[in-house]
Amino acid sequence: MKPHPRILGLMSGTSADGVDAVLLELIGFPPLGEGGQAPILEPALPRARVLEHIYTPYPDDLRLWVLQAMQDKIGVSSLTQLSFALGEFYAAAAKDLAREADLIASHGQTVYHIPRLDETRDWRVCGTLQIGDPAFLALQTGKPVISDFRSADMVAGGQGAPLVPFADRVFFAESHVRRAVHNLGGISNLTYLPNLEAAEVLAFDTGPANCLIDETMNRLGQRFDDGGRIAASGKLEPKLLELWQQDPYLELMPPKSTGREYWTLEKLPSVFELAPKDIVANVTALTAKIIADQYQRFITPHGLDEILIAGGGTANNILMQQIASSFNIPVQKLEDSKFGEYGFTSATREAAAFALLGYYAFQGWQNTLPQTTGATRAVIAGRLTLP
Repeated sequence: MKPHPRILGLMSGTSADGVDAVLLELIGFPPLGEGGQAPILEPALPRARVLEHIYTPYPDDLRLWVLQAMQDKIGVSSLTQLSFALGEFYAAAAKDLAREADLIASHGQTVYHIPRLDETRDWRVCGTLQIGDPAFLALQTGKPVISDFRSADMVAGGQGAPLVPFADRVFFAESHVRRAVHNLGGISNLTYLPNLEAAEVLAFDTGPANCLIDETMNRLGQRFDDGGRIAASGKLEPKLLELWQQDPYLELMPPKSTGREYWTLEKLPSVFELAPKDIVANVTALTAKIIADQYQRFITPHGLDEILIAGGGTANNILMQQIASSFNIPVQKLEDSKFGEYGFTSATREAAAFALLGYYAFQGWQNTLPQTTGATRAVIAGRLTLP
């Protein structure tokens, strides 16, 4: 019997708090290096299994460096050094699990994403930048590495995001359940899976998730609102919340994507007139309201049976409660669903997704869904670095 392919996926999200390393085993897929056509998705579950997961947080100085890059506050010299510093960090974080992997897929750290032209922000050319040089991974582990997943889609006219929905379909789609898989990272995004058909998948970024909350907490000298305790102590300002919900991004039709460079405290009128704990309470409520609004606009009219939530934001109890209270269907963490039995959790989903995308790229198979990114066609996303 041929062995199941094993891929190590590395993911550093827009929360910029560290790297998740996930060893993924694919079930019913050909071994690495065997070409041919991509297999047709079978109804049976599971189609993949997470074998191991290691999370390595960024040291405070490295995280600050990354956040400064995201805010366009460093120069080319510093950015060049940061890319190599991250590459070396990823190689160290991947060392143990890489021994069991046939291939490594590294998303890298997004430091800037320009999905659409905007003269007011001096966005004259669309583009995206994920750093963390893959040569460190390839040379120090001896394994081939797939990286730079977003560029090809953007060249094909897409926004380079979201890419995870391609993997969500493989992992979570079923013919009899209309399911949404939602991610609460720095940015909030969803994948709608009404059935097994790739053409029916709908996915987009809804807006902020942890980014506004974390930005406020960072100003208070903390990384995040642990459990949502600060948000629970603050006072809500309904008029401000209503004003903040007038953002033009929310009116855009999918496909659409956004990032930390767009969702900042500075773009919220009168936000700094509030006490710090009230800012946390209101940006938390804003996040939940925007998520509910985007589902009501674009998803629930198609029919929805359940929402599975992943990402670091699932640890924020107040945010989770506010999101769940906006729906009359089951809303639960990914790890609490049946997929938790296969190792899929809030922390592993995205790294596992890029492991799958890396496997498809290495096999020479298209691994994007044009209707979710806005591209003119599906592409093979990812570049190969050999050891």
